[in-house]
Amino acid sequence: MTTRHTSDDSGAAEGTPGAGAGDAVDPAVRAELSRLRDSIDNIDAAVVHMLAERFKCTQQVGHLKANHQLPPADPARESRQIARLRELAENAKLDPAFAEKFLNFIIAEVIRHHESIADGSR
Repeated sequence: MTTRHTSDDSGAAEGTPGAGAGDAVDPAVRAELSRLRDSIDNIDAAVVHMLAERFKCTQQVGHLKANHQLPPADPARESRQIARLRELAENAKLDPAFAEKFLNFIIAEVIRHHESIADGSR
């Protein structure tokens, strides 16, 4: 597996042209950085797979809504989900505002899918 590290605080990865100051880094620090980056990469892969599973379910919801002429959006459910996710975020020591923004981004994409499904079934 090729490892790409794009969202941490260190700049260039080991072996990358232009690594510069990283050449003088203690090997133990470099090893720990690599271990942490590998964990980040694995978590990112898990997040992508979980989002794919979530969208498979929401596609089924979209078809069910379209088949029964239900609206693509459900503002009451969305509000409950946002409140629920904010509480989960607080309990997990994650910024609830970030969690809400993330869920709003996902909800907007789901609604777009549901609208597309509904347009195709008319």
